[in-house]
Amino acid sequence: MTGPSAEAAPTTGTGAGTEAVTDATTPAEDLAAAQAALRAELVAGGRLPPGFDTGRVDAARRALLRKRAGEVARAWPLLAGSLGAAFTPRFVRWAAGRPPSGSFADGLAFAQHLRDAGELPPLGATELSEREPRPEKVRRRFWRR
Repeated sequence: MTGPSAEAAPTTGTGAGTEAVTDATTPAEDLAAAQAALRAELVAGGRLPPGFDTGRVDAARRALLRKRAGEVARAWPLLAGSLGAAFTPRFVRWAAGRPPSGSFADGLAFAQHLRDAGELPPLGATELSEREPRPEKVRRRFWRR
């Protein structure tokens, strides 16, 4: 196009020479930020972003904590069995506000917490002693130079 109408025509697209200068975030960036905040609320007790139903988010968070407890119970069967029906509520109370780190690591940290509080049952203590990482031994040469 040539003439005055070419100058007045708006530019669209993302081709060369068409740069959008804006201080606002894009809808995709807003959505990503809201999703990140929701994820933080669900798994680690972060702040709930505006526009979400608090009751439904709380229900989802509790369900995720119970699911996490089930995964830890499968990874740490003696610990879970030794606590019986108290395992899930105790784990959920402990895990609330803590981000998940995998069923083995969560179970290890929970068992260590119970041990440190003097509340680890004997079967759980046995499982912890078998599975707790040990510092590597320093290998010494049996001869000296």
